[in-house]
Amino acid sequence: MSPDPENPQQGKAGDTSPEDAAAAKANVEETPAQPEPETTETDAEPMAEGTAAAETGIDKLAADVEADVVEDADADADADAIDPDQTDDQQERADAEAVRAAAAAEEASEAADEAGTETAIAAAEEAEEAAETAAAAAEAAAEKPKKEKSRKAREAEQAADQAEEAAEEARRSARRVRGRRKEEVAQPVPVGLKVSAQAKYVRTSARKARLVCDHIRGKDVTEARAILAFTTRGAAEAWSKLLESAVANAEHNHELVGEDLRILNVHADEGPTLKRYRPRAMGRATRIRKRTSHLSITLTPKES
Repeated sequence: MSPDPENPQQGKAGDTSPEDAAAAKANVEETPAQPEPETTETDAEPMAEGTAAAETGIDKLAADVEADVVEDADADADADAIDPDQTDDQQERADAEAVRAAAAAEEASEAADEAGTETAIAAAEEAEEAAETAAAAAEAAAEKPKKEKSRKAREAEQAADQAEEAAEEARRSARRVRGRRKEEVAQPVPVGLKVSAQAKYVRTSARKARLVCDHIRGKDVTEARAILAFTTRGAAEAWSKLLESAVANAEHNHELVGEDLRILNVHADEGPTLKRYRPRAMGRATRIRKRTSHLSITLTPKES
């Protein structure tokens, strides 16, 4: 062991004992030799490429990158080199789809005018929007480069299909309306048609009921409703309910319009009287008469 000149406590080279030398030699023999790192195939390939590049002067990685660039340039050139006839076909296709969409929008508009329903009107608006989209796509195809004309033609085709679907929906709505109109055949009102309604055992006297019905006799339904609504007598409510019942009978049974009717006849008849008693002075009893009435009303069309 060689002495350290910076450590004064360590002795000289000649001061090493034979025991220390033997121990140091044993430690050196026991220490195993470190194996050399093995070279894998992954590491060997870059090393081989580097050696080949050094020998031939050609970098393989740079050559691959240059080949990819050349291939992309060739692909772009092929994409730009579209047949002029094919380009004209795409433009004609876009124009034809725009014309088809415009025709579908016009048919949808005619069907909506005939039907007049909300469904048909909405379908016509949708068809018109699709036609505008197709026309815009056709105009854009004329300004776009060759390789984008096909995409614009497809957009015009999709818009035309959408316009035709909307036009078909409008036509279906118009057919439904025509079918309903055929079913609703106008039936002439029979001359002298009478529609009546009755209310029995109404808890009011016939005299009081007649004071109200005299005001509505001969009036049309609209005027009679207004009179009964502003009459303060209690019997007016019973007469109002009876009038609405007669109007409902005319509308349901004879398919008439309530506002086109008038009151032909109205009267109140006496009904049974309920007898009740109340006590009076000196042990007497007095009869209480609770009178009822039968109300009837008859309606007829104004023309008859």
